[in-house]
Amino acid sequence: MTFVRSCCCSVRIFSISRVSVDWMIRRIYTTFNQKYYPVHNCTPCLLKRKIFQIRNRPANTVSPLISEIPSKLYSYQQHASTHHSNQDVHMKQFENSYKLVEDEFLMLNNDIKKLIYTIHPDLQEIAHYHLDGRGKSLRPMTVMLMAKSCNFHHIGDSTILHSQYVIAMISEMIHIASLMHDDVIDQSDIRRGKPSVKAVWGERKAVFAGNFILGSASSALAKLKNEYVISVISCVIEDLVKGEFMQLGSKEDETERFNHYLTKSFKKTASLIANSCKAVAIFGNCCDDIVNTAYLYGRHIGLAFQLVDDLLDFVACDKTIGKPTAADLRLGLATAPVLFAAQQYPELHPLIMRRFKHEGDVEKARDLVVKSDGVAHTRLLAEQHAKEAISMAKKLKHSASQQALINLVEFVLHRKK
Repeated sequence: MTFVRSCCCSVRIFSISRVSVDWMIRRIYTTFNQKYYPVHNCTPCLLKRKIFQIRNRPANTVSPLISEIPSKLYSYQQHASTHHSNQDVHMKQFENSYKLVEDEFLMLNNDIKKLIYTIHPDLQEIAHYHLDGRGKSLRPMTVMLMAKSCNFHHIGDSTILHSQYVIAMISEMIHIASLMHDDVIDQSDIRRGKPSVKAVWGERKAVFAGNFILGSASSALAKLKNEYVISVISCVIEDLVKGEFMQLGSKEDETERFNHYLTKSFKKTASLIANSCKAVAIFGNCCDDIVNTAYLYGRHIGLAFQLVDDLLDFVACDKTIGKPTAADLRLGLATAPVLFAAQQYPELHPLIMRRFKHEGDVEKARDLVVKSDGVAHTRLLAEQHAKEAISMAKKLKHSASQQALINLVEFVLHRKK
């Protein structure tokens, strides 16, 4: 169902035509979520009240923020230093969240290895390559915490059902397969701080191994014998492919680029988390409202994760994130920091359209992004998605796992790699 909405400032979202950074944030955030539920405040109203202290002013009369607000207010370094002291707190909360599903996690990788067993030695070794515990395991952790929260909400017992545990396994298998395929597409030699499958075994074997893992995940999904869940998880694989095709191009219209970028980000990253959370809620026999709540939590934490990932490409060092920095620019990809920076520095537009292929394009784009407020705007947008994820988690009955879902959002928002 599509809702026609107006903000608290009485501005109908679809009547706005001016292009500025404040409009861009509003347009991205509200239109991208219009299929799912109405909101009472547009993003700039929320941001301005918190950051800029601009109150009770119609959103379509606010002049472009880039020209009015001193860049120090948007300084990512200033923002990062504010949160640096809380980094240990977020890590501790993450560890506490992990402890709630530690028993399941101790079995997860071994159970996945059993699912993808094969007598072919090379295929077996490749398929098990990323099951070494070096990844963040964000997806299965999120799925299992959502399963516990939904079960407690519905029946007061947070025990994870076998079917829900299998969904957590499937989510990790789909993710691992997508990493193998991504490394071939992106020609990446580093993954999770070590040589990628493509670098060790070559492109063909990496593709075959990824396909094998996807096939094994599909087989495990079919054995659950729930047509609704099969349909939900099948959408994830469909979205992954669509997202890759979307990544091959960019919109010429500057006002459409961000929606294109976020839609691509949802399909490539957030769809897996959102639909996996939805699946465990279905297996928990939750009502439609809670099933949708689980989906929206996964959607928003997934988008927040991707936005943070994109800004880290400009502020973290190679060793910290385990992959080359400015990698997206070298691949010809214009992510959120670049798109926001282009509103401040229009000379980025031709570079975006030619996918940074000319000599010096990558360096110029990187310098302009660092010089601009693009990283800070990206963090603001990530914070809005994080707030939405937390609001979804708070709809569930209070429990240790529900609080862990909230803590997980904070960890995603403040992670350094």
